[in-house]
Amino acid sequence: METIHVLIADDHTLFRDGLRALLTSIAGIEVVGEAASGKEAVRLAVEHQPDVILMDIQMPDLNGIEATRQILRTSPHIGIVVLTMFQDDDSVFAVMRAGARGYVLKGADQGVLLRAVRAVANGESLFSPEIAARLMQFFAGLDPASRPELFPELTEREREILSFIANGHTNAEIAEKLVISMKTVRNHVSNIFSKLQVADRAQAAIRAREAGLGGASPRLSDSGFKGE
Repeated sequence: METIHVLIADDHTLFRDGLRALLTSIAGIEVVGEAASGKEAVRLAVEHQPDVILMDIQMPDLNGIEATRQILRTSPHIGIVVLTMFQDDDSVFAVMRAGARGYVLKGADQGVLLRAVRAVANGESLFSPEIAARLMQFFAGLDPASRPELFPELTEREREILSFIANGHTNAEIAEKLVISMKTVRNHVSNIFSKLQVADRAQAAIRAREAGLGGASPRLSDSGFKGE
């Protein structure tokens, strides 16, 4: 396994010492530098090109959010894990908008921090359980009208027909339910296939259901999705 090179950015000397001691005790992880300010973090990131940066939010000269933004502007391959005491929504979403791929609270179990380092070094994202719970609560509480529209490239009628396709309805059944002609349904279905860049009803249904469109399980014929 390749060594993960880590840069620590925190203005508290004792905290940096503790992090360095932890990380250097783990096989496969090497601390390549330490920064006591945001500007120093930006400079050392350019100099060392680490795989992962552990970034505090509150630091002199430049806060961790702006430092993250500047680093990723020139070195987008670096994975940044914010390591902080702040867990308010403003901080969490500011960090995500800046491009950080991990958010771990100071005081979290060492295992959580090490999993975050390894995950981010591998191109993944990881948030400590407390932050993940806050994100879930936030998105669950969104007003439906403010949620991203599914398949914005489709018209409202096309999304309605796609929902029927996802549930396995034939063109004839869709025409009957919507009180429109079979020709109109076929035209809509053709437009849906073209806009979604799919070849047939089965692919369209899979795309729709993966996005959460459609209710009951699709009704399948012996040979697959019904056509007409």
